[in-house]
Amino acid sequence: MNQHLEVFLKVVEMKSFSKAAEQLHMTQPAVSQYIRSLEDTMGVKLLERTNKYVRLNKAGKIVYHHAKEMKEIHGKMVRLIDDLTHQASGPLSIGASYTFGEYILPKIIAAIKAQYPDISPAVTIGNTAKIAELVTNHQLDVGVVEGHFKEVSDLQSEAFAKDRMVIVASATHPLTQLKEPITTNHLTEQTWILRETGSGTREAAENVFKQLGFYPSAVMHFSSTQPIKSMVEAGVGISLLSDWAIQKELDYGHLKILDVPGLPYARNFSIVTGSPFQTKALSAFLELVRNGKELEKARVRN
Repeated sequence: MNQHLEVFLKVVEMKSFSKAAEQLHMTQPAVSQYIRSLEDTMGVKLLERTNKYVRLNKAGKIVYHHAKEMKEIHGKMVRLIDDLTHQASGPLSIGASYTFGEYILPKIIAAIKAQYPDISPAVTIGNTAKIAELVTNHQLDVGVVEGHFKEVSDLQSEAFAKDRMVIVASATHPLTQLKEPITTNHLTEQTWILRETGSGTREAAENVFKQLGFYPSAVMHFSSTQPIKSMVEAGVGISLLSDWAIQKELDYGHLKILDVPGLPYARNFSIVTGSPFQTKALSAFLELVRNGKELEKARVRN
Protein backbone atom coordinates (compact mmCIF):
# COMPACT_ATOMS: atom_id res chain seq x y z
CA MET A 1 0.00 0.00 0.00
CA ASN A 2 1.12 3.60 -0.64
CA GLN A 3 3.42 4.69 2.21
CA HIS A 4 1.88 8.16 2.34
CA LEU A 5 -1.53 6.68 3.02
CA GLU A 6 -0.08 4.28 5.61
CA VAL A 7 1.40 7.23 7.49
CA PHE A 8 -1.83 9.22 7.15
CA LEU A 9 -3.90 6.36 8.58
CA LYS A 10 -1.54 5.97 11.52
CA VAL A 11 -1.65 9.71 12.34
CA VAL A 12 -5.46 9.62 12.29
CA GLU A 13 -5.55 6.45 14.38
CA MET A 14 -3.13 7.81 17.00
CA LYS A 15 -4.47 11.39 16.82
CA SER A 16 -0.88 12.55 17.12
CA PHE A 17 2.14 13.05 14.85
CA SER A 18 4.58 12.10 17.61
CA LYS A 19 2.73 8.91 18.59
CA ALA A 20 2.39 7.94 14.92
CA ALA A 21 6.12 8.48 14.43
CA GLU A 22 6.83 6.23 17.41
CA GLN A 23 4.56 3.48 16.08
CA LEU A 24 6.06 3.70 12.59
CA HIS A 25 9.66 3.90 13.87
CA MET A 26 10.14 7.22 12.08
CA THR A 27 11.05 10.73 13.14
CA GLN A 28 8.27 13.24 13.67
CA PRO A 29 9.62 15.53 10.89
CA ALA A 30 9.50 12.57 8.49
CA VAL A 31 5.86 11.92 9.40
CA SER A 32 5.05 15.60 8.87
CA GLN A 33 6.76 15.49 5.47
CA TYR A 34 4.69 12.48 4.39
CA ILE A 35 1.48 14.27 5.37
CA ARG A 36 2.50 17.49 3.59
CA SER A 37 3.40 15.50 0.48
CA LEU A 38 0.03 13.72 0.53
CA GLU A 39 -1.83 17.02 0.98
CA ASP A 40 0.17 18.55 -1.91
CA THR A 41 -0.78 15.60 -4.10
CA MET A 42 -4.45 15.94 -3.15
CA GLY A 43 -4.33 19.72 -3.49
CA VAL A 44 -6.12 20.22 -0.21
CA LYS A 45 -5.50 20.13 3.54
CA LEU A 46 -6.61 16.88 5.16
CA LEU A 47 -5.98 17.48 8.86
CA GLU A 48 -6.76 20.22 11.35
CA ARG A 49 -3.86 20.32 13.78
CA THR A 50 -2.88 22.40 16.79
CA ASN A 51 -0.67 21.75 19.79
CA LYS A 52 -3.65 20.09 21.48
CA TYR A 53 -5.25 17.94 18.77
CA VAL A 54 -5.10 16.40 15.30
CA ARG A 55 -8.41 15.72 13.60
CA LEU A 56 -9.87 15.13 10.15
CA ASN A 57 -11.52 17.87 8.13
CA LYS A 58 -14.13 17.08 5.48
CA ALA A 59 -11.56 16.26 2.78
CA GLY A 60 -9.58 14.21 5.29
CA LYS A 61 -12.64 12.10 6.11
CA ILE A 62 -13.02 11.22 2.42
CA VAL A 63 -9.36 10.23 2.11
CA TYR A 64 -9.47 8.30 5.40
CA HIS A 65 -12.54 6.28 4.34
CA HIS A 66 -11.03 5.26 1.01
CA ALA A 67 -7.54 4.70 2.43
CA LYS A 68 -9.00 2.20 4.89
CA GLU A 69 -10.72 0.39 2.01
CA MET A 70 -7.46 0.36 0.04
CA LYS A 71 -5.61 -1.10 3.03
CA GLU A 72 -8.20 -3.87 3.37
CA ILE A 73 -8.03 -4.66 -0.35
CA HIS A 74 -4.22 -4.64 -0.30
CA GLY A 75 -4.18 -7.03 2.64
CA LYS A 76 -6.65 -9.33 0.89
CA MET A 77 -4.51 -9.30 -2.27
CA VAL A 78 -1.43 -10.31 -0.27
CA ARG A 79 -3.35 -13.16 1.38
CA LEU A 80 -4.68 -14.41 -1.97
CA ILE A 81 -1.18 -14.55 -3.41
CA ASP A 82 0.06 -16.32 -0.29
CA ASP A 83 -2.78 -18.84 -0.64
CA LEU A 84 -1.41 -20.00 -3.99
CA THR A 85 1.38 -21.85 -2.22
CA HIS A 86 0.23 -22.28 1.38
CA GLN A 87 -2.55 -23.96 3.36
CA ALA A 88 -5.61 -22.03 4.55
CA SER A 89 -4.43 -19.63 7.22
CA GLY A 90 -4.39 -16.00 8.29
CA PRO A 91 -7.08 -13.53 9.35
CA LEU A 92 -10.73 -13.96 8.37
CA SER A 93 -13.16 -11.14 9.18
CA ILE A 94 -16.70 -12.47 9.51
CA GLY A 95 -19.84 -10.44 10.01
CA ALA A 96 -23.17 -11.89 11.07
CA SER A 97 -26.59 -10.61 11.96
CA TYR A 98 -27.70 -11.35 15.51
CA THR A 99 -29.67 -14.58 15.08
CA PHE A 100 -26.98 -16.33 13.06
CA GLY A 101 -24.10 -14.70 14.92
CA GLU A 102 -25.30 -15.50 18.44
CA TYR A 103 -26.88 -18.92 17.99
CA ILE A 104 -25.24 -20.65 14.99
CA LEU A 105 -21.90 -19.05 14.17
CA PRO A 106 -20.09 -20.22 17.35
CA LYS A 107 -20.46 -23.86 16.20
CA ILE A 108 -19.03 -22.98 12.79
CA ILE A 109 -16.11 -21.07 14.32
CA ALA A 110 -15.32 -24.08 16.53
CA ALA A 111 -15.38 -26.39 13.50
CA ILE A 112 -13.14 -24.19 11.37
CA LYS A 113 -10.62 -23.80 14.20
CA ALA A 114 -10.54 -27.58 14.64
CA GLN A 115 -9.89 -28.18 10.92
CA TYR A 116 -7.77 -25.11 10.16
CA PRO A 117 -5.99 -24.00 13.35
CA ASP A 118 -3.96 -21.35 11.48
CA ILE A 119 -7.07 -19.39 10.50
CA SER A 120 -7.72 -16.47 12.85
CA PRO A 121 -11.41 -15.47 12.74
CA ALA A 122 -12.56 -12.05 13.90
CA VAL A 123 -16.32 -11.70 14.31
CA THR A 124 -18.52 -8.61 14.09
CA ILE A 125 -22.17 -8.91 15.13
CA GLY A 126 -24.65 -6.32 13.91
CA ASN A 127 -28.01 -5.97 12.23
CA THR A 128 -28.45 -7.02 8.61
CA ALA A 129 -28.10 -3.51 7.16
CA LYS A 130 -24.87 -2.84 9.09
CA ILE A 131 -23.22 -6.12 8.12
CA ALA A 132 -24.06 -5.61 4.42
CA GLU A 133 -22.58 -2.11 4.62
CA LEU A 134 -19.33 -3.36 6.16
CA VAL A 135 -18.95 -6.05 3.47
CA THR A 136 -19.59 -3.44 0.77
CA ASN A 137 -16.87 -1.22 2.26
CA HIS A 138 -14.39 -4.15 2.35
CA GLN A 139 -14.23 -4.04 6.13
CA LEU A 140 -15.46 -7.63 6.30
CA ASP A 141 -14.51 -10.62 4.16
CA VAL A 142 -17.97 -12.16 4.43
CA GLY A 143 -21.33 -11.56 6.06
CA VAL A 144 -24.11 -13.96 7.00
CA VAL A 145 -27.45 -12.22 7.30
CA GLU A 146 -31.18 -12.77 7.35
CA GLY A 147 -33.65 -10.59 5.51
CA HIS A 148 -33.12 -8.04 2.77
CA PHE A 149 -30.58 -5.24 2.49
CA LYS A 150 -29.68 -2.44 0.12
CA GLU A 151 -28.46 -4.04 -3.10
CA VAL A 152 -25.24 -2.75 -4.66
CA SER A 153 -23.61 -3.91 -7.89
CA ASP A 154 -20.43 -5.37 -6.38
CA LEU A 155 -22.16 -7.32 -3.58
CA GLN A 156 -22.89 -11.03 -4.11
CA SER A 157 -25.66 -12.68 -2.11
CA GLU A 158 -26.38 -16.41 -1.86
CA ALA A 159 -29.23 -17.96 0.13
CA PHE A 160 -28.04 -21.17 1.80
CA ALA A 161 -30.52 -22.11 4.54
CA LYS A 162 -34.06 -21.52 5.76
CA ASP A 163 -35.03 -19.97 9.06
CA ARG A 164 -38.43 -20.30 10.73
CA MET A 165 -39.94 -17.40 12.67
CA VAL A 166 -42.54 -18.06 15.37
CA ILE A 167 -44.55 -15.98 17.82
CA VAL A 168 -43.50 -16.68 21.41
CA ALA A 169 -44.89 -15.83 24.82
CA SER A 170 -44.11 -16.61 28.44
CA ALA A 171 -45.25 -20.08 29.48
CA THR A 172 -47.73 -18.41 31.87
CA HIS A 173 -49.03 -15.81 29.39
CA PRO A 174 -52.85 -15.77 29.01
CA LEU A 175 -52.58 -16.50 25.26
CA THR A 176 -50.94 -19.85 26.02
CA GLN A 177 -54.00 -20.85 28.09
CA LEU A 178 -56.65 -20.03 25.46
CA LYS A 179 -59.02 -22.84 24.49
CA GLU A 180 -60.10 -20.96 21.36
CA PRO A 181 -57.96 -20.16 18.28
CA ILE A 182 -55.73 -17.09 18.55
CA THR A 183 -57.03 -14.24 16.39
CA THR A 184 -55.53 -11.02 15.09
CA ASN A 185 -57.57 -9.18 17.73
CA HIS A 186 -55.72 -11.11 20.42
CA LEU A 187 -52.37 -10.25 18.81
CA THR A 188 -53.22 -6.58 18.28
CA GLU A 189 -53.94 -6.08 21.97
CA GLN A 190 -50.52 -7.37 23.06
CA THR A 191 -47.34 -5.43 23.71
CA TRP A 192 -44.81 -6.60 21.13
CA ILE A 193 -41.11 -6.72 21.99
CA LEU A 194 -39.26 -6.17 18.70
CA ARG A 195 -35.81 -5.60 17.25
CA GLU A 196 -34.78 -2.23 15.83
CA THR A 197 -35.42 -1.06 12.26
CA GLY A 198 -32.68 -2.37 9.95
CA SER A 199 -32.55 -5.84 11.48
CA GLY A 200 -33.72 -8.91 9.57
CA THR A 201 -35.84 -9.99 12.53
CA ARG A 202 -37.67 -6.64 12.57
CA GLU A 203 -38.25 -6.91 8.82
CA ALA A 204 -39.74 -10.37 9.34
CA ALA A 205 -42.06 -9.04 12.07
CA GLU A 206 -43.29 -6.23 9.83
CA ASN A 207 -43.96 -8.78 7.07
CA VAL A 208 -45.93 -10.98 9.46
CA PHE A 209 -48.05 -8.02 10.57
CA LYS A 210 -48.88 -7.29 6.91
CA GLN A 211 -49.53 -10.96 6.20
CA LEU A 212 -51.95 -11.30 9.13
CA GLY A 213 -53.53 -7.88 8.56
CA PHE A 214 -52.90 -6.08 11.85
CA TYR A 215 -50.41 -3.85 13.66
CA PRO A 216 -49.70 -3.96 17.42
CA SER A 217 -51.19 -1.32 19.66
CA ALA A 218 -47.94 -1.14 21.67
CA VAL A 219 -44.33 -1.85 20.65
CA MET A 220 -41.04 -1.90 22.57
CA HIS A 221 -37.66 -1.98 20.79
CA PHE A 222 -34.40 -3.71 21.70
CA SER A 223 -31.14 -3.96 19.75
CA SER A 224 -30.47 -7.67 20.35
CA THR A 225 -32.38 -10.89 20.89
CA GLN A 226 -31.38 -11.78 24.46
CA PRO A 227 -33.14 -8.86 26.21
CA ILE A 228 -36.21 -9.52 24.06
CA LYS A 229 -36.34 -13.11 25.32
CA SER A 230 -35.91 -11.90 28.90
CA MET A 231 -38.77 -9.42 28.54
CA VAL A 232 -41.03 -12.06 27.00
CA GLU A 233 -40.14 -14.57 29.74
CA ALA A 234 -41.04 -11.91 32.33
CA GLY A 235 -44.49 -11.59 30.77
CA VAL A 236 -44.05 -8.04 29.50
CA GLY A 237 -45.17 -8.92 25.98
CA ILE A 238 -44.83 -11.30 23.05
CA SER A 239 -42.42 -11.39 20.12
CA LEU A 240 -41.57 -12.94 16.76
CA LEU A 241 -38.26 -14.79 16.97
CA SER A 242 -36.27 -17.36 15.05
CA ASP A 243 -36.74 -20.88 16.38
CA TRP A 244 -32.92 -21.11 16.41
CA ALA A 245 -32.88 -18.46 19.14
CA ILE A 246 -35.33 -20.08 21.55
CA GLN A 247 -34.31 -23.74 21.70
CA LYS A 248 -33.10 -23.68 25.33
CA GLU A 249 -36.05 -21.61 26.53
CA LEU A 250 -38.47 -24.07 24.95
CA ASP A 251 -36.68 -27.04 26.50
CA TYR A 252 -36.71 -25.42 29.95
CA GLY A 253 -40.38 -24.46 29.56
CA HIS A 254 -39.73 -20.72 29.92
CA LEU A 255 -41.27 -19.84 26.55
CA LYS A 256 -44.03 -21.30 24.43
CA ILE A 257 -44.78 -20.97 20.72
CA LEU A 258 -48.24 -19.59 20.01
CA ASP A 259 -50.25 -21.53 17.47
CA VAL A 260 -51.15 -18.80 14.96
CA PRO A 261 -52.57 -19.59 11.50
CA GLY A 262 -50.13 -18.72 8.71
CA LEU A 263 -47.02 -19.28 10.83
CA PRO A 264 -44.18 -20.13 11.09
CA TYR A 265 -42.88 -17.41 8.79
CA ALA A 266 -40.00 -18.58 6.55
CA ARG A 267 -36.99 -16.48 5.58
CA ASN A 268 -33.53 -17.13 4.20
CA PHE A 269 -30.11 -16.98 5.73
CA SER A 270 -27.78 -15.53 3.07
CA ILE A 271 -24.03 -15.35 2.54
CA VAL A 272 -22.87 -11.91 1.43
CA THR A 273 -19.46 -11.31 -0.15
CA GLY A 274 -17.96 -8.31 -1.91
CA SER A 275 -15.31 -9.87 -4.15
CA PRO A 276 -15.21 -12.78 -6.64
CA PHE A 277 -11.75 -13.67 -5.30
CA GLN A 278 -11.59 -15.75 -2.15
CA THR A 279 -8.75 -16.55 0.22
CA LYS A 280 -8.39 -20.19 1.25
CA ALA A 281 -9.56 -19.17 4.72
CA LEU A 282 -12.77 -17.69 3.29
CA SER A 283 -13.32 -20.70 1.00
CA ALA A 284 -12.97 -23.05 3.99
CA PHE A 285 -15.48 -21.02 5.99
CA LEU A 286 -17.98 -20.93 3.13
CA GLU A 287 -17.70 -24.68 2.63
CA LEU A 288 -18.59 -25.27 6.28
CA VAL A 289 -21.53 -22.88 6.11
CA ARG A 290 -22.92 -24.36 2.91
CA ASN A 291 -22.75 -28.03 3.85
CA GLY A 292 -25.34 -27.51 6.60
CA LYS A 293 -23.86 -29.96 9.11
CA GLU A 294 -22.85 -27.30 11.58
CA LEU A 295 -26.30 -25.71 11.36
CA GLU A 296 -27.87 -28.93 12.55
CA LYS A 297 -25.32 -29.27 15.36
CA ALA A 298 -26.30 -25.81 16.53
CA ARG A 299 -29.80 -27.02 17.34
CA VAL A 300 -30.17 -27.95 20.98
CA ARG A 301 -33.43 -29.80 20.38
CA ASN A 302 -35.00 -31.59 17.38
